[in-house]
Amino acid sequence: MLWTSWLVLLLCWGATTSGEQQAEERDGTPVEARAEPQRQRSPPPVEPLDFGFVPAAVYDTHAYFEPGPIGLLFHMVHAFLYVVQPNTFPKDLIIKVIQQNMGGIKIEEWRKPDNVVLLLQTIYYEAGFLICATIGILFVVLVPIIALCFCVCRCCDNCGGEMHQRQRKNVDCQRGFYTALLVATSIFMSLGVFIAYAANHNVSAQIKNTRRLINTNMRDLKTFANNTPTQIEYMTAQYTTAKNKVLSDLDNIGPLLGGRIHSQLEREVVPSLDNALRMAGAMRETKEALENVSSSLEVLQEGTAKLQASLSGERASLSNTLSDPACTNGAVSSTCNTIRSTLAQLGINSDYSKLPDVNHALVNVNTVLRTDLSNIVQKGYSSFNDTPQLVKEQTKNIVSGVKGMLDKIGIEINGFSKMFPVEASLTNFTVFLTQGQKNIESFYPQIDQMDFYRWVSCVAVLCMVVLVLAFNTLGLLCGVCGYDEQVTPTTRGCLSNTGGNLLMAGVGFSFISVWVLMAIVSTLFVIGGNVEKMVCEPLANRQLFKIIDTPFLVHPAKKNFLPGMLFQNPNIELTLGGMYRDCYENNGLYHSLQLETMFNINSFLNRTVYNKDLAKVLEGVQVDLQDVTLLEQAGRDNLINFANSGIGHINYEAYLTELNKGVTISDLLSFSTDLEAQADQLPRGALENALKGHASSIRQIHRDQVVPMEQAMKYVKARSTLSQSIKQLQRMSNDLTVKATNILSAIDAAEYLITHNASHVVKRETKGFTENLVGYFKQYTAWVKHSLSSEVAQCKPISNIVDSMEIIGCSFIVDSVNTFWFGLGGCCVLLIPSIIVSVKLAKYYRRMDTEDVFEDMGNTGNHGEQLCGIHGDLAVVSISPYPNTLTRFPRASAPPSYADWEGSP
Repeated sequence: MLWTSWLVLLLCWGATTSGEQQAEERDGTPVEARAEPQRQRSPPPVEPLDFGFVPAAVYDTHAYFEPGPIGLLFHMVHAFLYVVQPNTFPKDLIIKVIQQNMGGIKIEEWRKPDNVVLLLQTIYYEAGFLICATIGILFVVLVPIIALCFCVCRCCDNCGGEMHQRQRKNVDCQRGFYTALLVATSIFMSLGVFIAYAANHNVSAQIKNTRRLINTNMRDLKTFANNTPTQIEYMTAQYTTAKNKVLSDLDNIGPLLGGRIHSQLEREVVPSLDNALRMAGAMRETKEALENVSSSLEVLQEGTAKLQASLSGERASLSNTLSDPACTNGAVSSTCNTIRSTLAQLGINSDYSKLPDVNHALVNVNTVLRTDLSNIVQKGYSSFNDTPQLVKEQTKNIVSGVKGMLDKIGIEINGFSKMFPVEASLTNFTVFLTQGQKNIESFYPQIDQMDFYRWVSCVAVLCMVVLVLAFNTLGLLCGVCGYDEQVTPTTRGCLSNTGGNLLMAGVGFSFISVWVLMAIVSTLFVIGGNVEKMVCEPLANRQLFKIIDTPFLVHPAKKNFLPGMLFQNPNIELTLGGMYRDCYENNGLYHSLQLETMFNINSFLNRTVYNKDLAKVLEGVQVDLQDVTLLEQAGRDNLINFANSGIGHINYEAYLTELNKGVTISDLLSFSTDLEAQADQLPRGALENALKGHASSIRQIHRDQVVPMEQAMKYVKARSTLSQSIKQLQRMSNDLTVKATNILSAIDAAEYLITHNASHVVKRETKGFTENLVGYFKQYTAWVKHSLSSEVAQCKPISNIVDSMEIIGCSFIVDSVNTFWFGLGGCCVLLIPSIIVSVKLAKYYRRMDTEDVFEDMGNTGNHGEQLCGIHGDLAVVSISPYPNTLTRFPRASAPPSYADWEGSP
């Protein structure tokens, strides 16, 4: 299939909203919010998926070495090498040398100026080593010559070879000085031997660690090989997580997509339906208010007629009573006249018979209410709320098609992962590692044997120095212990003489071995020192990688060495330093080796997960809302009939005017009270009793007729006052036609929006829904790329191999070798003062053939023949069996032997 166009389409979709999606992914849950219809609504947030964690490999190798106490010696050697070679690593010089000699080193090429300059720069860089090596060579060459000359000189009785000791006043001080100097020299030589032996022993001791590093590295490589297929299988299987989420959203496309469309349209639709529903409620309230007014009006009209009749009869009866002759009496007439003047107050104040009838409007409203507008509006709500179900029904075929495509994509991904023999290759690699480990282990006995020979050889070399130390130590012990100040040099004891001979034996063995030792030291120094400065140090600070990663180093047409060796493509930007750094950080091999240049996972995912056919299917999502009906025709007619019911033509002002009036002209209770008060002013008799009887009748009328009418005016159904019902009807009737028209217009506008203008809303929400589905696949592909870069096939074992090689080669071997020659070289240098001091000191311990004797002038002594000479105030006497030696031989301190004497003329 052609996946490319589908990929481009989806990427274009994702590019417009990728920033917003990333921000909203942190929220975790979609939030439905209403927006202005004209504004661009942001797409719903993509729910983050949990793909779990790729099974991690646990590696055993800890490529870190702590030398312990011997590390102090290593640092001391490094400091010495820094003094010898303080220059920085000549990276540029090495690169130039390699690039100018790619075709091999030719003698005639070195005559070129560029090569001469390089040679001079090399000599300048190696100046410290060259000087030290020259000194070592001179030492090796000159020491045997000097030793030969020394031996010949001593054979001629020079250079301390004569067996005669001159006596000095400070002879004890000189002997003590030479003894202390030889002891100090021997101590420092012993330290050198200890340093060299410690370095020698360290190599043997670290062989076990070498095996441990090899074993753990091999085990880590096996873990790497065994765990990688599982990681790839897990990563491939997680496509199901994204697919299941997409399927879940497709199964819920009604609530998700339909719900979004519903929430977008409800801002226009729901308010119009709410107004219609409120109008239906107003109809019922209007009916109740009209019923209240109608029933109250009947009660009031009937009560008013009865009250009018009662008050008229009572007024006539009271007038007859006031016409009694007793009222003509002068004292009573004024009271009667006062009462007569108030008779006009006994009358009604409100006339409800003239109020308009509301029964006609009530009949019309009842007719309107026969149609249940609330039910019709609820059908509109239901029709609009069925949008999710409508979307689900209309996209049923599309959803089934998408599900089939997703299953096909999953099969393609699984099939593609099986195309590469990763597991078989890694199995072969594991077999290769196992066989390689066996081959390495087969060399262990040979390595142990070679290490034993090396250890013995180094010990043998150190034994040369130890032998000299032994001669010096024994010589000092014998000499010091056998020395007697009371004994003359010619009569020294055997122990003292042995000490002197041992010191001279040490001198002789020093001459024999010192040049051999220096040759060994010089060779190891040149090799080990340069390896440390040229390999170990740049390997530790990764400068060596920069040389290897230099473009066009090995060939003018090959840019990079590592990709050219691994992939036969030197143009790939892959460096050894970058690969080591990524593996050291335990990143994935795919990222470390830049395998995307060989197999681009993005291209693969674009061809599979981002499927253009799937995009076309999703683009085909169409939602038709023309079947949505908000208000049926019966509801529309109901609204119009209610507006024309006649409640707007009722004279509500007349009702309010009459209601604001009192039932009677005056308060009947007050009138009866005043009447009784005036009756009390009259003389006792029939007239007084008659007036009080009238007062009682008036109270009865108020209680039986006025009070019920007042209650009828104040309280009606639902505990609302009659005036409130009138005001409610008045408020409802105001612009009733306009209100109904506005409701119908709003519903018409909402229906028009749904049926004609909802396409852009559907498209926008469909696009957002599709972006959500694509977002799940984007999360999967992003997770795959992240997992490949940092979690799948973590290549820490590769950097561990490099670090282990550095530890074995540099920390175990080179540092130990350098420490060995450092200690041995110190011994070689100290052998020179040891030779000189031993020769000087042996004179004080060996038995001499002749000696100098110091006596006072005139003391002839008891020695037979005497020869005297003046030396200050002392006479020097040479005791010898041969007479006249001073006269015959000027060097009286060294007389000839008896044989020479006999042979002399």
